[in-house]
Amino acid sequence: MATKLLLTFAICRLIVTVGLTLDPTELLLLGVDAQLSVDPTDVKAASLDFGLLTGAQLPLAVMHPASSEDVAQLVKAAYGSNFGFTVSARGHGHSINGQAQTANGVVVQMSGSIGGSGVASGRKPPYPRVWPQERFVDVWGGELWIDVLRSTLQHGLAPKSWTDYLYLSVGGTLSNAGISGQAFNHGPQISNVHELDVVTGKGELLTCSEEQNSEMFHAVLGGLGQFGIITRARISLEPAPQRVRWIRVLYSNFSTFTRDQEYLISLHEQPASQKFDYVEGFVIVDEGLINNWRSSFFSPHNPVKISSLEPNGGVLYCLEIAKNYHESTASTIDQEVESLLKKLNFIPASVFTTDMPYVDFLDRVHKAELKLRSKGLWEVPHPWLNLFVPKSKIADFDKGVFKGILGNKTSGPILIYPMNKNK
Repeated sequence: MATKLLLTFAICRLIVTVGLTLDPTELLLLGVDAQLSVDPTDVKAASLDFGLLTGAQLPLAVMHPASSEDVAQLVKAAYGSNFGFTVSARGHGHSINGQAQTANGVVVQMSGSIGGSGVASGRKPPYPRVWPQERFVDVWGGELWIDVLRSTLQHGLAPKSWTDYLYLSVGGTLSNAGISGQAFNHGPQISNVHELDVVTGKGELLTCSEEQNSEMFHAVLGGLGQFGIITRARISLEPAPQRVRWIRVLYSNFSTFTRDQEYLISLHEQPASQKFDYVEGFVIVDEGLINNWRSSFFSPHNPVKISSLEPNGGVLYCLEIAKNYHESTASTIDQEVESLLKKLNFIPASVFTTDMPYVDFLDRVHKAELKLRSKGLWEVPHPWLNLFVPKSKIADFDKGVFKGILGNKTSGPILIYPMNKNK
């Protein structure tokens, strides 16, 4: 039994303590001795998010914490203050509708230092600590996944489950499940966490796991930030592969497309040689999308012509699959891939294959981001909608939305992640 998730970028959500307003200078009287900034540059940067769909809400101040205790101290001050003010945690600012913003309150800048205050003091959050024998890593809640990867690769290890975009904070994606093409195999990122440190809405600092404060542990993971601020996470690791065979094939029939996706994710308990490590897909409703979305995959000298594959101008579906391997097993990768592809029913002339280092595959979306930034097309509004759709309704969704409401009117990515329900 599988469900489908249409997922784009993970949204960083946050905890909010609601209260009244106060003057920025009064914040300094609350006994909060962490890096609290009222610099206009800090305040302006913390008022924006990736979505750019809401008007900028200027906070009273921005906090640059260096520890869980810093965050707890601020939230406790807010909870116990006679003034009252809002507190909002911000990772890399990939919220969509202003969830990382707060008016008349304090934004806790969990990822890096926006302005000069953090650099000047020299206080920084702890670096990732890798435990090679135990195969886990302890990371600060504001750490970006790209930096987690860099740290673990020094020990030949890597987290098991990812999001498609690595420039997101650990706390942000763990608050939103953290889903990508590996989730059918390992579950989402929240299924690969051993332990958390969480600051509650009262300013309490709790360590929680399956055994300790388990109710909080399960509430915070995927809880959209409504139960606490994640300040530390202990993430499960596995031996990191060296290379990836990345393949895309096209379908004109949606039922055939979903049937092949469901077949591939049903192999999750098979040996590594008999399954793919990554299964995803996307909908193509106009010819420009497949040649532009993550366009580094296709050769600019050989663009995909939808009209040649679907002469009636209908919707196409792209199955995106990948197989990890090591240099030592490179001699068998062709045979393993060919054996799996033989069991699929894609359009025969639509196979596109590339081979790359494992890190380049995981970081592929960032390369597309850099291209868009160079053209001034990144700092624009980003409306996104993320939905779980059950298997029983996915055909109706295709008919009503992909072929109905959308037609050929969208140029943005529509991603389809097949999920094993028991994961």
